[in-house]
Amino acid sequence: MLKFIALRLLQGVLVLLAIYAATFFLVAMTPGSPFSSERAIRPEILAQIEAFYGYDKPALERFWVALVNMLQGEFGPSAVYANRSVTAIIGEAFPVSLHLGGMALLIALGLGIPAGIVAAVRRNTWLDYVPMSAAMVGICLPSFVMGPLLALIFGITLRWLPVAGWFGPDYWILPAATLGLVYAAYFARLTRGGMLEMLNQDWVRTARAKGVPERRIIFRHCLKGGLIPAITFLGPALAGIISGSFVVETIFQVPGLGQWFVRGALNRDDFLILGLTLLFAALIVVMNLLVDIAQVALNPRLKHG
Repeated sequence: MLKFIALRLLQGVLVLLAIYAATFFLVAMTPGSPFSSERAIRPEILAQIEAFYGYDKPALERFWVALVNMLQGEFGPSAVYANRSVTAIIGEAFPVSLHLGGMALLIALGLGIPAGIVAAVRRNTWLDYVPMSAAMVGICLPSFVMGPLLALIFGITLRWLPVAGWFGPDYWILPAATLGLVYAAYFARLTRGGMLEMLNQDWVRTARAKGVPERRIIFRHCLKGGLIPAITFLGPALAGIISGSFVVETIFQVPGLGQWFVRGALNRDDFLILGLTLLFAALIVVMNLLVDIAQVALNPRLKHG
């Protein structure tokens, strides 16, 4: 297991380096700088500002300087928001995005996995047709459609919940539900498929013939193998929740990392874009590692794969 984790960590570091290089040079190839649109700045002052942020140096030199700083945990100053560092911006907004993503994941797992188990156990009954039909609708509706629909129904029409801001538990429900319901649909379908595969095994029929209680067959013998497809999807789901938060945070005016990423892209704030991109990539790498470990724990055949 230690060798397995070390190999995954090495792969993760290489992936982060590749993402950093691609992001840096794509941003560097964009014409101008964050200060190019400032018409009121005199040329000599603009030159001093660009020298302060390092824009007067060649791109390759800036690449290595920024890489060394990031390895030390310093993402540099924001080129647009005066007297604020990228590290401070991330420290302020990251807890909000983490809170939103955590609630969305709990909703996705808490609704999707039980619905999939019930649908598999009660196959071809209304307990199967209803949740799977709802899951298909959820899969077909992306977050930028689900969000306005929930805001229109529960916020504007029924006036049960606020539709903008992040000031308390009432404000958390709609953004978290928008992110979580879409992935709950995927988890429900995958859990149903995995449980059906396990319930159709010969040893399950043998256990039933011997009089083993159905509850014991489902939760003690089938659940572990039946959750493997859902656990496998957990990594992509987390990546989707992180990237989907950009849209959701904009719709519901949540002060998380997604809004800062959009602002950085629109304002050409290079250090902010690099810092947020690496942070999101690192989160996905770590979560994929945890998912790989969970897969190996559930399926011993993967240990030597």
